[in-house]
Amino acid sequence: MITLTSSDGQTFDIDEVVAVEMQTIKHMMEDGYAESGIPVPNVTGKILAKVIDFCKKHVETAKEEELKAWDADFIKVDQDTLYDLIMAANYLDSKQLLDLTCQTVADMIKGKSPEEIREIFNIKNDFTPEEEEKIRKENQWAFE
Repeated sequence: MITLTSSDGQTFDIDEVVAVEMQTIKHMMEDGYAESGIPVPNVTGKILAKVIDFCKKHVETAKEEELKAWDADFIKVDQDTLYDLIMAANYLDSKQLLDLTCQTVADMIKGKSPEEIREIFNIKNDFTPEEEEKIRKENQWAFE
């Protein structure tokens, strides 16, 4: 068993086979840091629990179609949680989770106008109308 400690002090005991799904943890284990527990300073307990659930499911389940259905349900989270999962997946170097979370964001913006994307992600438009028109003319191909 490997013990992970989140940024807010929560501890998680997980099997090695699950831990090595996260490359950052795998490398720390290889370097001998696992004996005293591994701190995960960039990830809260809430998010680390979800990451561990994801890794555990991907270790335990061999059927591709079952995993796809589980992943689709797993990723039904609010935007803040989605962004936290992206950051955790990146920090922990969990390629499958990073791919899933980034694909989810890509799907959110696919086919949307710049205005719709700004609204979805609460992005303030800091271009003047003149600047925006100039950008649209220079990059007309992107708006077709």
